[in-house]
Order: sequence, then C-alpha cells, then structure tokens
Amino acid sequence: MHEPYFCPNCKTNRTRFNIIQQVPIAVKMDPATGNVIERYDEAITDPFHNPYRGSDYKVQCATCSIINDEEVFIKAALHNPRGTI
Repeated sequence: MHEPYFCPNCKTNRTRFNIIQQVPIAVKMDPATGNVIERYDEAITDPFHNPYRGSDYKVQCATCSIINDEEVFIKAALHNPRGTI
C-alpha cells in the first residue's frame, strides 16, 4: 500500500479508497441447511479442501465502488500518470 492508486473504472479518483481485509475461514457446510459442520485450522488435512490462495486484501474505489486487487489500481496509476487525464 505504498504505491499511487488510480481507479480504472471511474478514471477520476486518486485519493479515496477502502482497503478491505480478507480473512478466510475454512469451513465444511451442510448442503441442505447451510450450517457449518466443521471449521478447519491452518493445517487442513481434508484432501478435498484446498486452502485459500487469494490476496490478503482488496481495494474499493470510494467514488464508484468498484472492488479489485491492489495491482489493478497500481497499474492504472502507472498507465495514467497524474496530469494526463
């Protein structure tokens, strides 16, 4: 979070963003009720349950509300340097 951001969607916002922390909780659910049957710790031993491999957080533009990975906002800032739009 030490790079400039630029919203690739609304193309106006460079300053107002929401950082959304993603905290995955690995669970096994009952397919009929949706109740959580089991919570897995970090050492998942179930061969059919892959651990979460996504980003630790997402970025939301506080102007137009688009949510994406941080890299998308950084690349948009690199391709649209301040003063070009």
